[in-house]
Amino acid sequence: MSSEPLGVVLVGCGTVGGGVAKILLEHADRLARRAGRPVVLRRVVVRDPSRARPVAIPAGLLTTDLTAAITDPAAHVVAELIGGTSVAKKVVLDALAAGKHVVTANKALLAEAGTEIFEAARKVERVVCFEAAVAGGVPIIRALGESLAANQVTAIQGILNGTSNFILTGMAEKGLTYRAALAEAQRLGYAEADPTLDVDGSDAAHKLAVLAQIAFGVAARPHQIERQGIDTLDPMDIRFASELGYTIKLLAEAWTSESTQADRSTSRPVGNGSSPSRSEDVASSELKTVALHVAPVLLRHTDLLAQVRGAYNAIVVHGDLVGETLYQGPGAGMMPTASSVAADLIDLAVGRAQRTFAVARLWAKECKGFTVEPTERVRSRFYLRLLVADRPGVLADVTRILADEQISISSVVQHEAGEGGDQPVPLVIVTHYAQTGRFRAALGKINRLAVVAVPAVFYSVGD
Repeated sequence: MSSEPLGVVLVGCGTVGGGVAKILLEHADRLARRAGRPVVLRRVVVRDPSRARPVAIPAGLLTTDLTAAITDPAAHVVAELIGGTSVAKKVVLDALAAGKHVVTANKALLAEAGTEIFEAARKVERVVCFEAAVAGGVPIIRALGESLAANQVTAIQGILNGTSNFILTGMAEKGLTYRAALAEAQRLGYAEADPTLDVDGSDAAHKLAVLAQIAFGVAARPHQIERQGIDTLDPMDIRFASELGYTIKLLAEAWTSESTQADRSTSRPVGNGSSPSRSEDVASSELKTVALHVAPVLLRHTDLLAQVRGAYNAIVVHGDLVGETLYQGPGAGMMPTASSVAADLIDLAVGRAQRTFAVARLWAKECKGFTVEPTERVRSRFYLRLLVADRPGVLADVTRILADEQISISSVVQHEAGEGGDQPVPLVIVTHYAQTGRFRAALGKINRLAVVAVPAVFYSVGD
């Protein structure tokens, strides 16, 4: 093992970059012991050196000259911590071309350009590390790539966006409206001034794309992942779900053709008909398909993910050998995310990352992993909420349409009309397992009924 110091260039010194600089500067002795060699901060590349930083950077380390920093012979690693996809992509490709390893926390960049970046790294025999790209301080990347390496992952369920989870917690526990919960998240620093990517499911979709590559070899672009955010969630659905024994969470999910229906409490498998036998599961596994989606899901109050509160992240992984494992912790913030970046730097210093990178072949063009399954073939239970006219025959009309699409009903709750008399009343239906395509076909017909006041609201039920 080399005793030469590992030279690090930070590109970006915002929240995460400042945290990494703080670790490198204040915990140098600890890092040297863990890495077996010094890990030294060589340069911090920023746009405006006069701007206030979350940590004091020694004179001489701050620079605006990216080219000089990444071509420094004493620099071995470039940590890209600026976010976005355009400038960040150029930084990463330029660093690799200069013969440097790369560490990044940029899930959007990996989801959009992972194949190009990893092919570039392999050509110059360099490494790209990205533990901080998903779930901040939660070591889910290493868990999937190393600790669970003997398993074939069959399903992933994750709360991958702390902002959305904080908002949902406030709506469920404090009775806040979406707007009020979002304002509180922004006041506490959990949400950006423009929270769109968090609340519309885009951020979680980027992270799911990264996890899908590691677990299934799927190079899924974000537009291939069906997503629905929480920005249109009505408090009445949170209330009705709770009355039925459920909590609503924004989940990023991956279900493979190897997920069986033998354990419906932990999986919503892919299929196109009735519940398969185990022999049929084996046949379907040869198809090697995986369904990917991000959406609000109803989970039993007792479900592990249903109990994850506030801005925390959590991921449940199902492996064919180990069964169900849970990973939980802070999914964002300065020090949790910086902790994961520093762990990547230690892995590079020791040489573990180089060995793992060579074997894993992530985002490799020749890799034949799973293929993305059309969402229409995913089988699930559904929560359906309608606002309908309070008159005889309405329920019969709705249930007839569901029956025509071979969808059976588990429960029906019709709430009483208000004092106005002519106001539409909420009708809540929970179905048994049904194919998504058939359910959506039924939904189209239901929405065309004259007695339905507004388009129906529906979510998957996670049991």
